[in-house]
Amino acid sequence: METKPNSRSDGIIVEMNVNTHSISNKDSNMVVNSRERHQAEDVSSYFKKIATALFYGLSSFMITVVNKTVLTSFRFPSFLFLSLGQLAASIVVLGVAKHLKIVSFSSLQNNTFSKIFPLPVIFLGNMMFGLGGTKALSLPMFAALRRFSILMTMLLELKILSVRPSVAIQISVYGMIGGALLAASDDLSFNMEGYTYVMITNVLTAANGVFVKKKLQTAEIGKYGLMFYNSLFMFMPALMITYCTGDLHETLAYEDWRNPYFIIQFLLSCFMGFILSYSTILCTQFNSALTTTIVGCLKNICVTYLGMFIGGDYVFSWLNCVGINVSVFASLLYTYVTFRRKQTSDKELLIPTTRGEAV
Repeated sequence: METKPNSRSDGIIVEMNVNTHSISNKDSNMVVNSRERHQAEDVSSYFKKIATALFYGLSSFMITVVNKTVLTSFRFPSFLFLSLGQLAASIVVLGVAKHLKIVSFSSLQNNTFSKIFPLPVIFLGNMMFGLGGTKALSLPMFAALRRFSILMTMLLELKILSVRPSVAIQISVYGMIGGALLAASDDLSFNMEGYTYVMITNVLTAANGVFVKKKLQTAEIGKYGLMFYNSLFMFMPALMITYCTGDLHETLAYEDWRNPYFIIQFLLSCFMGFILSYSTILCTQFNSALTTTIVGCLKNICVTYLGMFIGGDYVFSWLNCVGINVSVFASLLYTYVTFRRKQTSDKELLIPTTRGEAV
């Protein structure tokens, strides 16, 4: 008996094949689109890293030079009062910006201080001791000694954020520290007070970078809130310290308040403090805390050489000069290792743009 072909079955099979082929094409397109999207995100992330690092480096360079000019060239009597001005500038700028709805952050609550602690204390100490070190030391030695903060940041990242830097990064960090030690061994303008201020600042800088990273990940306040409340909570303590040490009276009696050039430099220093705080948080958000610290020290390449002429307090010696240059070249090595374009995708660690190997 002759069987007739089942045209309906054949049609269903053909339709299933067409649908399968269509689904396969859609999957392929989705894979291609996903790959292109990831590549675009990688490029965007890469340029954000570069832009924020350059912004922070330029801000850090400018405020170092301006602060040195105010404190040394103009012989301004109080670095404590200058830090008070920088706190006030941050409060005013961010308060006005929030009122005009240029920026937004959460309003003050009962638990705001506990959410961001210990950042306000670290922030104030970092600012005060940093200005004290700038006043007491020549810029080349200040720059060299500041590189100790890199080693401290690396150790804190390992302990708190569980990030282990690569071997190349470790070599560059140890090179910077070795150069700084060599320079310090023949510092003809040795100042114990200045060395103490800088070493305290190094500890606080390392802690600030790591805790900013941690608070940006966990707190709901955001980068503008961190900047505003750090300054707000520490303004009164800073004012009390300035008053109790007698710096407030000494500052009000300062003779150059009528000098317009000094006023411009003083106001620039105050507002550059706000810009530096903003650029620090941005750089830490899009890079690692260690990268932020190293970029801050990398700008000292310019500060180191210009500082030999700014302030007039640098005493040259060959061993000191060699140590400073070793530290500078190690900084360049780290920059190359950190910012070279990688072919493989980044391993995400809490904030997606942080490079590092989890322990």
